[in-house]
Order: sequence, then C-alpha cells, then structure tokens
Amino acid sequence: MNKVSLLIPVLGLMALFQPAHAQDYFDTYAHLPGQDSDKVFTQDLEVIDTLPTKDKYVRVILYSDYSWAYFDVDRPVIDTSGFFDGWDSEMIHAFKGEPLSSLPDSIDVRLTDETHKYHVPYIGKVISGFKWRGRHPHNGVDLPLHVGDTIRAAFDGIVRYSGVPSETGGYGNLLVVRHDNGLETYYGHLSARLVNVDETVSAGEVIGLGGSTGHSTGPHLHFETRYHGKPFDPERVFDFEKGQVRDTILELRKEYFNLNSHYNQGNYQSAGAASKPYRPNIYHKVRKGDTLSKIARKYGTTVNAICKLNGIKSTTVLRPGRSLLIRKGR
Repeated sequence: MNKVSLLIPVLGLMALFQPAHAQDYFDTYAHLPGQDSDKVFTQDLEVIDTLPTKDKYVRVILYSDYSWAYFDVDRPVIDTSGFFDGWDSEMIHAFKGEPLSSLPDSIDVRLTDETHKYHVPYIGKVISGFKWRGRHPHNGVDLPLHVGDTIRAAFDGIVRYSGVPSETGGYGNLLVVRHDNGLETYYGHLSARLVNVDETVSAGEVIGLGGSTGHSTGPHLHFETRYHGKPFDPERVFDFEKGQVRDTILELRKEYFNLNSHYNQGNYQSAGAASKPYRPNIYHKVRKGDTLSKIARKYGTTVNAICKLNGIKSTTVLRPGRSLLIRKGR
C-alpha cells in the first residue's frame, strides 16, 4: 500500500474530528508525513485533492508530496458584540415585550460595504406587499416561485430560529437569520430548510428551497425584515425585481414600523400614514327584507358607492347571507 492510500483515510478521520475554528491553523504551511510539528512552506507544491471537514468554511488541502494543510474558505466576519441580546432559538419572534418607544427615532443600518456583501433572497416581482390584509397584518413581501427553487441568505449572519409548520403556524417551514447590522430576515413557506440553528451563513448562500408550506395559496417565498423584532417594509432594503440593494445605508425611521408606511412613500407621507389609526374593511351580511337603499342609509353611504365596491347594479337581487363590502379599510 503506497503513502497516499495510507494518508487519505487518516486525513478523512482527522478532518471529521477537528475543531471548527480555522484561525487555529496556518494557511500557508503544511504538515509532512514522518515529521513532528515542523512547518514547511508549500507555495510551489501541486494540490492533488481537497477534503471537507465538519466546518463548511475549512478544507484540508492534500499536496503532491503527501503533505497537507488547512485552508479557511471565505468565512464571513461577523461582529458578535451585542449580537446575542434577545437571542432565543425556541420562539419565532425575538425581543417580545420591547416597546417601540424604546427605539430611537432614527437608526442608520449598514446594508453593504467593502467587507459586507448582500444577496437578494429571491429575484422576482412582489405579488403581495407589506400591508394590512383585512384585519390581518402581512409583515413582509411575497415572491412567486417554483417548489424547489433556491433561497439565499440576504446578508452574512447566524441562524437564530428554524421551525416546521406544526410549530410556526402560517409561516410553514421557516428560517430566521440574525445579522450583525441589527436586522433579522425571515424566510417562510419553504419546502426544505438546509441550515440549522446557530449555523453561520454567508450572503448568497443557499439556505432553503422554495415551497408552499403553512398558510399559502401557492408556491412563494414570504420574506420579512425586522429590527429588534419589529417588522418594516422589505422593499426599503431590496429592489427584488432588479436583484439589488436600495442603498449602502438604510435610515430606519420609527414610523417605518407601521403597516401603513411603505417604501414608495416619502418620509413625510410615511409619518402621516403611521399617525393614522388602522381602519378595517366594513361588511354587511344581507338579511331578509334588506334593500340597497336601506343598507346605504344604515351606514351613511350611497347605493352607487355600494354597487361600485361590489361590482353590482342597483337592480341586483340581494340574497340573504350575501356579504357586501360597505367601506374599504386602510
């Protein structure tokens, strides 16, 4: 049996059990068989194979003279000072109970720079935005896709939460990733989760596959952006159709944490929308003896307005049990 055939099984076991911190090793030196801890420069040696380790950012490099070395492969640099405040891997939403009033009026959030990359989680047209759906909040955006399409991490980060439909309700298979710019990103309705809690991920890394799990009417990605657990319009961060970040720095204003404040509004419009209370849609269930005139008088509106909202005529026969939209909410 030659030296290589003896060495490779040993390297395989070694790679499996080595600790996960590549910075513990040197990346320009290799170990030679038959020698102790001598370091031999390997710049001119031919690489004949690479072997994985339990750390996805570390590889074992095998050289032509049977020496080997560890190499750190594109490990993201994450500033974890204060990173784990409010960290909870059992609950979907972190920072529960922290009031909005505790946040400053404006926060500058770094989205990208020379050392911090980004990637749109899925490129496509938003089919449902950050808004109220009747009485229910829709705290993110929906992007249509095919089951099995790849979903990518928006920024470098660490997975805080990973849950299945029986745990997450409407989200279905869900991943939540925390980033050192203070944001958390949510990836819902997945058909598969490819990363685990406490796992480091890089911007653009495939972390899941698109699906239609949870409360979903068809395959799509539900994507949220949150700061201290509070959602805001993800379109303030990304242009999903172009696959681009909006800016390098996001000025995140307190009024943006309101479902009436959207990306395409100016600051004045967002502030004005946030100051107005939520008003739900108003419906009327038709009863025996109801007429359009009677219903209009009851709600202080007109027959024409009711007809326009419901796509009917003033001569339409009203059947008991039918629900009519009387006034749209906001």
